[in-house]
Amino acid sequence: MTEMGRRAFMTSCGLAAGGLSLRRKALAAQMAEGASTGRVTPPAGPPRPNILLIMTDQQRGDCLGIDGHPVLLTPTLDRIAGQGVRFTRAYTTCPSCIAARRSLLSGQFPATHGMVGYRDGVEWDAPPTLPQVLKEHGYQTWLVGRNMHQHPPRKRYGYEHMVINGREDGDYEEWLRRVEPEGSGGYYGAGVMHNDWTARPWHMPEAFHQTNWTVNEALEFLRKRDPSCPFFLTVSFLAPHPPLVPPAPYMERYLRTELPGPVIGDWAEPPENDGLGMGQSASRVDLQGDALRSARAAYYGLINHIDDQLNRLLNPVTGVTDDNTLIVFTSDHGEMLGDHYLWRKSVPYESSARIPFLLRPPARFGAAPGAVVEQAVCLEDIMPTILSMAGIVPPETVEGMDLSPLVRGETAGTRPYLHIEHAPLHHTLTDGREKYIWFVADGREQYFRLTEDPHERRNLAGKSRHAERVAHWRRLLVSELAGRPEGFSDGHALIPGVQYAPVVPRA
Repeated sequence: MTEMGRRAFMTSCGLAAGGLSLRRKALAAQMAEGASTGRVTPPAGPPRPNILLIMTDQQRGDCLGIDGHPVLLTPTLDRIAGQGVRFTRAYTTCPSCIAARRSLLSGQFPATHGMVGYRDGVEWDAPPTLPQVLKEHGYQTWLVGRNMHQHPPRKRYGYEHMVINGREDGDYEEWLRRVEPEGSGGYYGAGVMHNDWTARPWHMPEAFHQTNWTVNEALEFLRKRDPSCPFFLTVSFLAPHPPLVPPAPYMERYLRTELPGPVIGDWAEPPENDGLGMGQSASRVDLQGDALRSARAAYYGLINHIDDQLNRLLNPVTGVTDDNTLIVFTSDHGEMLGDHYLWRKSVPYESSARIPFLLRPPARFGAAPGAVVEQAVCLEDIMPTILSMAGIVPPETVEGMDLSPLVRGETAGTRPYLHIEHAPLHHTLTDGREKYIWFVADGREQYFRLTEDPHERRNLAGKSRHAERVAHWRRLLVSELAGRPEGFSDGHALIPGVQYAPVVPRA
């Protein structure tokens, strides 16, 4: 974020340019006693909330029953939304795994934490992370399920303990090798791989599925956790990220259902030969017939399966039993699922960049059950929001926004726009009502009015009646990118064709 953009953001959030807001100053004073020890004494008053962060991988923002999905069943997630707050315009600011999870862990935008695309094997010299800060303030921090896709995979980044899956060397894989039927071939034994659009039912008993294992490990933590302190438990699912292999009943449910088809914009061009011959992991392909139906049925089935397993975790008989738990649900990015002939993520469209975001706080936090927030929010906002609700001052390194005022129904302090990017493809600005996209390689532009065209069917860039709005968003992006080391902007105009690597170059 540029200095100009940072000042505008701080003003929009009610922050003085030179320091903390009054609210943060009050929290800082309240928590000052004991700060020098590294474990800050919490303020007197209600008990600190337990925190349950539930995260799926590659789940679209529209894939919730309560969001109006025509076929998908998500009664457990709908219940979280019905008891809490649903953010209908939540976005990932870099639509792929590593960068998005860095943003969640640190509260920083991609250009700040340095990962603006996808590159494996880069160790992160992280600022204070969400689990680290919570641990320093007396929380027991634990991660179960899909790892946070950082390097090396066992680096904890503030979690006291992690029970994770990791393709070949994870705890789930080690457990599965011990219990799976002989000759099953492990998680990928059916031949459906980790980026494929091919799909089939899970080839082993349902109890061996990674989704079931993740919830089992979460329940095991709740049974054995330290009762003398609050907990921060991250429950991280691999699904609905491929392989598209839900247990058979879930795939069959959607195979026998009339499924919605992909959305195709008037600007989208089908790939040559419909993408045939490019392989199962092609990100641009026009699937038809059974191939398309199976992929979409399996994707919905994976989400439905997660939802049923979450009912075990959130059921007062078997799982979370108290009313002092803050529940947050989100995903790292979405999935194109054939929209505009595209699969997977990284692109700026709603199917890829908009994510589900639900927050159910304890009753004392004043959230109106079933509230809906339509302002644009992002993964970077989760850390300061959780810390604020735990009575902890967010570190100065955090760039996200505390959403607790929005949770209480207040409207002040919303941001003017979000910057979404992904190397080497695009820079995008949106306020949840309009979206402007600039493609780095050739300078092409797209402009969508999301309130009228939520599926981005009509590109209005180049239409004379919208020229003023396109110019407005272009000026904002010129300012946003001024000073970036890649040279996207000279402060007056956007400069296409520059090198755009996944890791921000440093001086």
